[in-house]
Amino acid sequence: MKKVLFAVSVLIIILGGFSGCGLMEGNNDVILNPVLPGDYPNPTVVKIGDCYYASATSNEWSPLFPIFKSYDLQKWELISYVFPGGAPDWANKNFWSPELAYDEEQHKVYLYYSARDKETNRMSIAVASADSPEKPFTDHGPLISQEVGSIDAFEMKDHNGKIYLIWKEDGSSVGLPTPILAQEINKDRSKLLGEPVELIRNDQVWENGKVEGVCLFEEDEYFYMFYSSGECCAVNCNYKVGVARAKNLLGPWEKYQSNPILRANVDWKCPGQGAVVTKDGDHFLLYHAYSREGSVYVGRQGVLEKILWTDDEWPYFSNAQTFNRPKENMNFEDDFKDALDLIWQWRVTQNITYATGDEGLMLGASHENYDLGSLLVQPMKSIHYEFVATVDVGNSGLNSEGGIGLIGAVNNDFYAPLAGIGISASHDLIKVWKTSDAKTSILGEFSVMEVGDDIIDLKMEVIEGHFIDFYVKVDGQWKKIIESVDASVFVPWGMGYRLGLVAKGENNEFVNIKRVKVTN
Repeated sequence: MKKVLFAVSVLIIILGGFSGCGLMEGNNDVILNPVLPGDYPNPTVVKIGDCYYASATSNEWSPLFPIFKSYDLQKWELISYVFPGGAPDWANKNFWSPELAYDEEQHKVYLYYSARDKETNRMSIAVASADSPEKPFTDHGPLISQEVGSIDAFEMKDHNGKIYLIWKEDGSSVGLPTPILAQEINKDRSKLLGEPVELIRNDQVWENGKVEGVCLFEEDEYFYMFYSSGECCAVNCNYKVGVARAKNLLGPWEKYQSNPILRANVDWKCPGQGAVVTKDGDHFLLYHAYSREGSVYVGRQGVLEKILWTDDEWPYFSNAQTFNRPKENMNFEDDFKDALDLIWQWRVTQNITYATGDEGLMLGASHENYDLGSLLVQPMKSIHYEFVATVDVGNSGLNSEGGIGLIGAVNNDFYAPLAGIGISASHDLIKVWKTSDAKTSILGEFSVMEVGDDIIDLKMEVIEGHFIDFYVKVDGQWKKIIESVDASVFVPWGMGYRLGLVAKGENNEFVNIKRVKVTN
């Protein structure tokens, strides 16, 4: 089987150049949220010319740090990744909180990000650069790595044009205070200058012991800082956003007495870390939040909200954004005849092997990912959906099995191993399985002989985000193998489930998947 690395197809796309965006008239008061449906935490956004570009946290799913493009902040197209070829050499996990910054003088884009250093095991802040968000990025490695960890970088210029890196010293990870620090950085973003200055820290009751995820912007005579507080990433989350302001970047900073200004509402809960961008003279915040529909199974989605102003020049929010994006707009189909769609992801530690073409997807098998096998996944976007795949066992390896699954982790702990529930077909059997702690148990079986064909249609019907019915098609009709399997225990920390294609077997085996369809 021909080995095809995803980086090649991505580079073909992004080397094509930096195309423009045509601005369209829009109504700032009607926003179809989520604007980034699916698990896209810690979003960042920047405007370059007439185009808007966004990115988001990847966690452990590669390619790392998606690049989205839009002309109106609502319709976003996934166009590339910052690291399409895999993780930078120095880091191995926890790829969080990208932050885009555009240098107008250099005509250059910088992307700060947080990741865990292989050698020290510390969370570190690094930087990469590109001539545009649509061209390849070059990684320049870590800038700062404090003993308790350094995360959530943001870039801001002061009134004199000095560039500052602003970040969180991650004391809350070890039960210590969480100061937000600022330190000057040189023009090519390769070295911090001078000493860090503390801007704010967690000193108010409502902040629940931490401040993090800052974004800054300037309006009239003030610098404004949005910051997040509380617990971001589990069923019992209580994330929210406050604001502080200062007339000089290095302070003194004053926190708003009416904090928090962004909090849970009827449709969204645990709103937090994002970025401010301007459109048609108004400021907007692109942030993440969990939909109240379906707990945390989808993950933290990108929500856009207009910034309002008090008479005494404090920003605030209406806290009235709804989930009003039509679900049918989030459906997906793929027959794999062309290059692999950019939506597909794999584990950053996995050596993915695949080919696409007239036969569909040929996915290399393995025993990786805690016995789940090779995984090719994408974020789920709804809590009620069908996931259908067609597997050709006659065109697959003799000792392989392949199919579909819902991929999460063994529990909600920070470093929990992968786990999942799914359905797959071999030459003999169709199996519904559950894999946890690197052990696979069979929940139900069906003979391939009863299907009467090598072309096998498999279906998962997901209800309320975590109850799954499994089917196989026999004589043109769906036959239920097992129903109401509960996957709720497999929600991973800080992430939503992934819908996965699975290929199990030895490394020289492969699975032929003809097509897939997700209907929300």
